[in-house]
Amino acid sequence: MELSDKRFQQNMMASFIQIAAVTMIVLWCLSIMRPFINLVLWAMIISVALYPAHLSLSAKMGGRAKTSATVFVLIGLTILLVPSWLLAESSITGLKTLATGLSDGTIEVKPPAESVRDWPLIGSSVFEIWTSAARNLETTLNEFAPQLRNAGQWAVSFAGSMATGILGMAASIIIAGAFLVSADGAYRVSRSIGHTLSEKGGKDMVDMSIATIRSVAKGVLGVAIIQAILSGIGLVLMDVPAAGLWAGAILMLAIMQLPPLILLGPIAVWVFSVADPVPATIFAIYSLIVSISDGFLKPMLLGRGLDIPMLVILIGAIGGAFTSGIIGLFVGAVVLAVGYKLLVAWMVSEEEAEAEPVSDPG
Repeated sequence: MELSDKRFQQNMMASFIQIAAVTMIVLWCLSIMRPFINLVLWAMIISVALYPAHLSLSAKMGGRAKTSATVFVLIGLTILLVPSWLLAESSITGLKTLATGLSDGTIEVKPPAESVRDWPLIGSSVFEIWTSAARNLETTLNEFAPQLRNAGQWAVSFAGSMATGILGMAASIIIAGAFLVSADGAYRVSRSIGHTLSEKGGKDMVDMSIATIRSVAKGVLGVAIIQAILSGIGLVLMDVPAAGLWAGAILMLAIMQLPPLILLGPIAVWVFSVADPVPATIFAIYSLIVSISDGFLKPMLLGRGLDIPMLVILIGAIGGAFTSGIIGLFVGAVVLAVGYKLLVAWMVSEEEAEAEPVSDPG
């Protein structure tokens, strides 16, 4: 009995040491990979979303998967880097012009229209500040020096984070190209892992995760891009300054599931102060239509081809975005969809168990 207890203690100690060693190695690996986790996740999301188009292009190229992946990488980098470069160049040029104008005293601010005073809540304050700036811009700027300094510091910090994000996204696009080339092997490995975790539904969970990512890409990012493009067209037609910058901000709002009217509303109010009533009214109505367009675009694009309610995917995307940023749009939707499927499978199993007839022992 004592020998058996001693062996049991030895086995327990050996198991504890093995588990502790494996845990330390896993944690160490995670700490090493931590800076690259977001890059790899984004690469996985991009490659999963683009894989059907990659297959089509590869087939048209005679099965040259590497060439097709290279084409998508070049297109993605062009879409990302060219607008970013133009925006940065225009921002730097604008800041230089503003600094030169302030130092030379050549900047003139036109006085506001009387209708500005009638704006709700902020009309009188905006009218007074605007009028003061039109009379003496330097004095007005000195009055708001602390606020301007804080805004400048925030702008510099924001520009730095944006530059880091753009470089990270460029790296993710390149990694996604490598994933596209080896997509078949990665898919087989994923299904094998899913089968190991759950023999019955593991493979289906992998397929559902892929379908959910593609659905969110179309229903969230696709709708956000459509709203940003439509907003940009309206802003350009109304000759709104920095229309591209506003369109980019509207894209971020739409991705975060916030209504574009948050920005289009104040812009429409400003348009009323500088444009004729008829075009200003048309722009205001157009802005409202663009802002509510997701109400009929999301049902058309989100959740198509899935046997999961659109509300589950939408809640997962919104909740994930609030907890983990933009990448949470996809992770949250996939996790909530998997949880929903597991819950449904569990409920069905319980119902089947209750419905199963009890055999008569007699």
